[in-house]
Order: sequence, then C-alpha cells, then structure tokens
Amino acid sequence: MTDREVLTWDSFGSASRELATAIAADGFEPDLILSIARGGLFVAGALGYALDVKNLHVMNVEFYTGIDQRLELPVMLPPVPQTVDLAGATVLVADDVADTGATLKLVRDFCSGKVAEVRCAVIYQKPWSKVDSEYVWRRTDRWINFPWSTEPPVVQRRPRVLDA
Repeated sequence: MTDREVLTWDSFGSASRELATAIAADGFEPDLILSIARGGLFVAGALGYALDVKNLHVMNVEFYTGIDQRLELPVMLPPVPQTVDLAGATVLVADDVADTGATLKLVRDFCSGKVAEVRCAVIYQKPWSKVDSEYVWRRTDRWINFPWSTEPPVVQRRPRVLDA
C-alpha cells in the first residue's frame, strides 16, 4: 500500500466521464462551469465537453505552495470573475481535490447570493474537507499525485506580485 493516491491521465479520463455521468443522472444542468485554477482547469474542460457546457470561467486561487504546504488562507488572484457574468446562473464549480475545502468554500461563498444555484464537482475529496462536494469521484485521506503536477516544472519562475 502506498502513502499516495496516483491519478494517471487514463484514470483522469475515466474519472471525469464518471463525474459527468453522475451530474447528468442527477438532473443538474449547469449554465456555466467555474474552474478553480490550476488543477480545476483540467476537470472543468473535461466536464465542459462531457456535459456540453461551452461557458467556462476561471477563478485563480492560490493556497498550496508545496506538498502539504499552504498559505494560512486561500487568496483570489486577478482577474476575479465579474459577478455580473455569473448573475442568475446555475454554476458548477470544478476542482481537482477538496482537501481542506478552504478554496471551494471561498469560491462557493463568492457565488452565494449572486447565482441561482451552485454545486461542486471534484475528482477527490478528503474526509476533513470543510465543503462536502455534491459530486465526488473518489474519497481519500492520502496525498494525491495528479498527472499534471507530479513532474517538477520545466523552469522555476520567481514569484511575482500582480497589479490588481
């Protein structure tokens, strides 16, 4: 038994298709998918194709800084979606993992009162997550190796502060 959950590109394809099937079977028809960058970009793209949703938005949130290392609180990075673009919509928030749930809570709270309905879809959810996602492919308490983040970056960039 390994101390890590390993998601391959092949299993990601199966996972995203199974998530989409569960969402469709539930009768949930999102007007748009709100992706939490970066890991949620892959999930949102796959769900967008599988659910025939072309309206995809991105919310950039920084929380993890390394393996099991994170900021005290998640931080939204610019550009932040305009609430007028979300107004009255049925929104599916997509991310790769609900670990602490702090990032999903931040995004769900951002949508609250601005959209008709918001639900969350994740590939993995940890038992201690603050947010219980409506759609979860697998539950685990282990660290997850995702195919898009297992290898180190090709180039190491210095952190930059973006103007708001």
